[in-house]
Parts: sequence; C-alpha cells; structure tokens
Amino acid sequence: MIHVENLTRFYNDLCAVDQISFDIRKGEILGLLGPNGAGKTTIMRMLTGLLQPDAGSIRVKDYSIDENSLEIKKLLGYLPESAPLYHDMLVFDYLEYIANIRRIEKGNKIDRIREMADLCSLNEVMHKPIGELSKGYKQRVGLAHAMMNDPEILVLDEPTSGLDPNQIIEIRDIIKKIGKEKTIILSTHILSEAEATCDRVVIINNGRLVADDSTEVLKKLASGKYLINVSLQQADIVSVKKELGAVDGVTDISRVRVNDGSNGETVHVKLTCKPGSDLRETIYLKIKQTDWILLNFHQETRSLENIFRELTTEN
Repeated sequence: MIHVENLTRFYNDLCAVDQISFDIRKGEILGLLGPNGAGKTTIMRMLTGLLQPDAGSIRVKDYSIDENSLEIKKLLGYLPESAPLYHDMLVFDYLEYIANIRRIEKGNKIDRIREMADLCSLNEVMHKPIGELSKGYKQRVGLAHAMMNDPEILVLDEPTSGLDPNQIIEIRDIIKKIGKEKTIILSTHILSEAEATCDRVVIINNGRLVADDSTEVLKKLASGKYLINVSLQQADIVSVKKELGAVDGVTDISRVRVNDGSNGETVHVKLTCKPGSDLRETIYLKIKQTDWILLNFHQETRSLENIFRELTTEN
C-alpha cells in the first residue's frame, strides 16, 4: 500500500529524518512512536505531501509523491496534532463546508455528514459553536473532517494529545472502528495507546528507525534478557545470592527489599536471566532443596515502555 525508502529531510544543518525505510500494508494500523523531536511529525508531513523530502522516495499504491502528489492527496485523510478548525462555526456548518470543499455530491452530502456524526459521536453537538467544545469533541470534529471524503488512508498526528483518560479511550475506540476498513498511520508517544490500538509499531529516535514490528515481537526480541521476581521467607540475602546465583543462566541478582513480619524476614529479589532458555523450573527446584518458604515466583512481562526506553535512550 505505502512504500517508504531512504526518506531523508534536513532543517538547515539538522537531519530530522535520516534514511528511513518501511512499508505499510493495506488495512494495517501502524503506530509511529518516538520521543518529542524524534522526527514523527516531519515524516507525517512528507507522507501527506506537505513537505518535500530532501532524499528518498514515497510510493502510495502506484503513485510517486514526486510525480503524483495530487493523486496521493486524494487517497488521504489527515488530522494534524492541532486540528485546523474554524471556532466561530457551528459543527454542522463546518462539516457542510468541508463536504463542499471535498466536492461531495449534493444528493449524498447530508447523508455523509450524518454518517460522520454517527461515527465520531457528534450528534449531541452538531448545532454548537466549535469554540465551545471540549478538546475531545474538537478532535472528533477534526477526525470527521479527515474522513469526509472517505479516504483509503488516514494519517493521524498525536490524535489524543491533551485529552483526559475518558476522551483518549473514546478516540481510541473510534480509530479501531475506522481501522477495520482503512489503512491508518498513527503517531503518538503514549505507549499504552500504541499497544492497545496498533497492529505494528515503528519506533523513531533522533530521526532514525530503531525498531519495526508488532509489540509482541518487540517484547520478545528487545534486549533478550528476562527477569524473574522471587519472594522468600526464612531466608537471608547472602544465602539467596549464593544459591540462586549458582544457577547457570542467572546473570544477576538484585535485592528489591527485605520485610520483617510476624513469621520472620522475607527477602524479595529480582533475577536477571540469559535469553534462550526458561530457567523457572531450575530455579524452583533449587529453592525446593532449601528450607526457604516460597511466597512469590513470577516472570516479569516486558512492557512496551521498557523497550521504548531502551531503544530511545542515548548509549
């Protein structure tokens, strides 16, 4: 559907996007992740034809962004981070204005506006001035604007920025619903949003691509090491480090805390284990040979947040 190859963009001497390549499949919701200033918005603006790349190429279906920019724009709906709304207009009047700009046929125009109002849950505010709406409703109006011409591809730049948790969930649900029929490119730095919404994520740092895969695959591959949390009663930290540190594959043991309770001291430790093997059975059998009482034993699930920090932190 979309092919990006060696995409590069400079602002004077600053390389904002550095030879980035990726593909987006039809019907996919792609999350473009990265810290502030990573180059996400610049990539979005180049994908939508608002910025010209200094090098590299973008192809959408059979069209090149250099030669067929207008044809590509007809396939796109774009919602920038700050939705370009006319705050003095009523919501209905604004959507009718957008329908006219998009040359929606007169016989279909009202039906299309109603369809967008239903999809984006705008029926309650259709006759209110946009300036009086909450940030969440303004984002919905912007989304209805981007969807008015029924585009094949929807490009959303930080669509939930500045929203409260309830509004984020509402916008996320709308995006999921749209994603059943459209190809969506979604930029965000809210990791829970990407994990809950996207089929695949591309992580950008300092203008470079540092990861490209589903969140589940990234969790398995990033760093490779995994952690096991253990809580033991009637044990001391010196003995725990000595016994469990002898297990082949355990590379580090760190004390989380020690609690004094009515049943004696409880030691909480975190074991760092090498990738490639499951050491849980070996560690359990090692503990079973002692007089320690096992209160807690579980492997940590790697979060997208941890992976994001590893990939976007210097050095």
